[in-house]
Amino acid sequence: MTIPPSLLNGNGIILDAVPGEKDELIDKIAVLLKDPDASPQTIVTKLRAREELGSTALGYGIALPHARLQGIQTPRAVFIRLAQGVDFDAPDEDLVDIIFAMLVPAGANEEYLRLLAALAKMFNNPDIRDQLRSASTQEEIFSILTGIQHRKSA
Repeated sequence: MTIPPSLLNGNGIILDAVPGEKDELIDKIAVLLKDPDASPQTIVTKLRAREELGSTALGYGIALPHARLQGIQTPRAVFIRLAQGVDFDAPDEDLVDIIFAMLVPAGANEEYLRLLAALAKMFNNPDIRDQLRSASTQEEIFSILTGIQHRKSA
């Protein structure tokens, strides 16, 4: 199972980022998920509100911060692989080193649920997790996530 390539924009894959605390990471994610129709502070508020409902950490070192946001037109995501794990209140208590954060338009309920299910299935696969952790380039990560072998140059 893969994700649509349009979900990740040009700045959508960050490798070996320096970790911070969970709240600091959410602030950085909001900047990376920027949208002309939503301020970073609005994105931070939505992501934090979702985390307050329960951690978006899936286990196995993976977190999937996500939110629906009024005003944005298309889904967007960012993939971040951290240089070191960070506490994300995971159910298995493992530190998180892979974050896939996503925003979808508020009315896109079916698409939202479909994307979350696809991501959960993908990240539940130990081979995929290993590939994401050992990939050395953004292009390799893009290929693993989308099934597309080479990123087209803009």
